[in-house]
Amino acid sequence: MIETPSRYSLAAQEDRSAPRTRIAIPAQMRQSGGRAFQTVVHDLSLSGFSAAAVNRMQPGALVWLTLPGLESLQAEVVWWDRSVCGCAFMHLLSPIVHDNILARYRGDGVYRSI
Repeated sequence: MIETPSRYSLAAQEDRSAPRTRIAIPAQMRQSGGRAFQTVVHDLSLSGFSAAAVNRMQPGALVWLTLPGLESLQAEVVWWDRSVCGCAFMHLLSPIVHDNILARYRGDGVYRSI
C-alpha cells in the first residue's frame, strides 16, 4: 500500500521554503515531562519555529511553546544544533496569528533558511 502524504506534511514542506523573518520573541518552552524554561524564538513560520535550547533536545520529542498572549502550541523537535532547536507545529499556525506575531516582534528583515 502506498502512503499518501497528509495535507499538513505537504503544507509544511512548502512553508520551509517560504521567506522567514528574523525575530527575537521571548517565550517559554516545555519538553514533555519536563519543566518550562525561558527561550527566545529566532524564526517563525506557519509550520514551525527555531528557538534557543541550551540542553540537548532529541528529534521526535514533544514540546509546548508559549508565546506572550497565546495559548501553548504543541510541536515536535526536528533538529538540535549548538543550543538551537528547530520544531514543527503539530497543527499549522493560523496565517492571521502568524502575521500578528510578526507585526509585534518584527526584527531586521526577511531571510531564507538553507
